[in-house]
Amino acid sequence: MKALISVDMEGVSGIVHSSETNPERYDYQRGRELMTADANAVIAGVLDAEPTADVLVADAHGTFRNLLPERLDRRARLVRGKPRALNMLAGLDEETDAALFVGYHVRAGEGPGVLAHTMNGEILDVRVAGRSLGEIGLNAAMAGHLGVPVVLLSGDDAACAEMTDLAPGTVTVPVKEALGMAAAVTLHPEEAQDRLRRAAADAVTRRTEIPPLALTGPLDVEVDLASPHTTDLATLVPGVSRAAGARTVAFTAPDYGTAYRLTLLLAQLATIRPA
Repeated sequence: MKALISVDMEGVSGIVHSSETNPERYDYQRGRELMTADANAVIAGVLDAEPTADVLVADAHGTFRNLLPERLDRRARLVRGKPRALNMLAGLDEETDAALFVGYHVRAGEGPGVLAHTMNGEILDVRVAGRSLGEIGLNAAMAGHLGVPVVLLSGDDAACAEMTDLAPGTVTVPVKEALGMAAAVTLHPEEAQDRLRRAAADAVTRRTEIPPLALTGPLDVEVDLASPHTTDLATLVPGVSRAAGARTVAFTAPDYGTAYRLTLLLAQLATIRPA
């Protein structure tokens, strides 16, 4: 059995503020420790259920260099660094039996949700076939494109609700109740990690009962961008055109894998500032 655990940071137990998720801020080291502990709890749960499983962990926050390698459960392998294929899902393939999303957050414009955003602060919304998707939906659909179910998601209550709306069979673990963008009622990290371990074991055991999220093409995609400058850059990509106003671009993808990769490219273009 092969499992991919994708670990973001904003939805990790105990985290509520960007000072805990930003490498340039004073509390980042604490955030790294909490993130690694949540990842270890899920690794342990997967291996409780499937002791011989091949467990791959994808560091999926910011620089993709946040998890502490020396503190990660030695039974798992770690994917870190960027750029890389499939971004937050690096290591996922058709041979993967289950994907588990740890520390995820609600999409931009929704909430209240702790540190809500989509990819980066430059992406305001992504609509695939008319449906608004954040990182949860975009990544779950990419897993589904490869035939892989997302069996578990942890984050705040808003993130869990977003996952349930997309894929009702997924096991969710709310480790905090969002009060706003930078406030929440949180579980003690050790309590959260106990719940994560139990839930991961249950989710992996039930993996064949949870269907992948499949979006079949062709797919019309619209992306709302924070900066008109990014819109100008985006229209240089073949197949991408202005949709409405100065901040929305659109394209049609033959399948979801293409839609996902093009959306990742637009998110990267959004980080380029005018010369």
